[in-house]
Amino acid sequence: MNTERKVFKLRGKVQHYAWGGSEFIPRLLAVDNVDRRPFAEYWMGAHESGPARLEENGASLNDYLRKQPAERLGEYTAERFGRLPYLLKILDVRDMLSIQVHPSKSAAEEEFAAENKRGVALNAANRNYRDDNHKPELMAALSDFWLLHGFKAEQDLIRVLADTPELNFLMPVFSIGGYQQLYKTVMEMPQGDVDDVLQPLLDRILPLYHNGGLVRSEEHFWAARAALTYNEGGRIDRGIFSIYFFNLLNLHPGEAIFQDAGLPHAYLEGQNVEIMANSDNVLRGGLTPKHVDVPELLKHVRFEATRPRIIVGDRDAGHITVYSTTAPDFELSRISLMAGEAITVKAHSTEIYIVMEGRAGVIEEGGAGFSRVRGECFTAMYQARFELKATADSVIYRAAVPVPRH
Repeated sequence: MNTERKVFKLRGKVQHYAWGGSEFIPRLLAVDNVDRRPFAEYWMGAHESGPARLEENGASLNDYLRKQPAERLGEYTAERFGRLPYLLKILDVRDMLSIQVHPSKSAAEEEFAAENKRGVALNAANRNYRDDNHKPELMAALSDFWLLHGFKAEQDLIRVLADTPELNFLMPVFSIGGYQQLYKTVMEMPQGDVDDVLQPLLDRILPLYHNGGLVRSEEHFWAARAALTYNEGGRIDRGIFSIYFFNLLNLHPGEAIFQDAGLPHAYLEGQNVEIMANSDNVLRGGLTPKHVDVPELLKHVRFEATRPRIIVGDRDAGHITVYSTTAPDFELSRISLMAGEAITVKAHSTEIYIVMEGRAGVIEEGGAGFSRVRGECFTAMYQARFELKATADSVIYRAAVPVPRH
């Protein structure tokens, strides 16, 4: 490969998790899915367990970046992060994902080292920390998207507890002990008590769900769906409590939201573009058959009301909308071009692009070009200069490392 080139066609990695849909990502990638396998996520990055590959020679992106990190990532990114610090994804959420919280960077470093010292295998089912990194996340909706995001405001939470007879007993718990005691109570409750409390609620709402009597804007809708998805062998998933405690949000296409360390959240339904720090650290709080370590979870949850901040993006240079966050690891942008329009791009680190609508030509300065259509992606190395020209009305998402502020 000519090492002077800096822009390459890229092919991502499909993840076939059971919760994924079977149509959206296959259509995006123009692949057959006659067996209707779940296509949950499409990864574009340098994650060790699912790296993207350069189309020209099949080399994995992580191997390619490791060979000349300063030249390909840029000195700032190579020195600060030591690798590509983000992972770009497309998600198709058919069945709701687990309630989860991510640790801060300092907590991840400390707890990862502690598990290593205790000899917990990296692939052990009860392992909480797979690496020493934090995992802030930003998602931008591609469809109507439903999610849980942080604790409700105090008055909203009191109203829900009061309006749900089976949860009335939690009103004094919240009144006296606040968010922390409320969440601690249900997360530490013996399983038998969880079943006794939630079964009458489910007996009441499941017939309504089956008869189409519930709508997505109601907590009961998702509680019923969670019960049908995760309850097994007479055991009711305690994550159902959290559906009533957390903000229930509906994002529309183009809207985004940021989940930082300590903020409990869960994706419920829809398609999105997600960018996150390159980490596997997830502490789960229910709606999952996977490992739930309640004491560890409670150490990292932010027990406070969350006022959801929907990000619509900052318009920059006319065609580019930037979804700004406080994360130093990543920045997501949306590029909109009408047919015939073009922009000139200079990469400030390793950047990854995916065409979500239309078709665009990519012409590197002083070199040859190529075309990318819907569902295809490419990568640009540090200091790459190229023209991006739409040959049909196009929407392109770009993942990058933010330019450091001095």
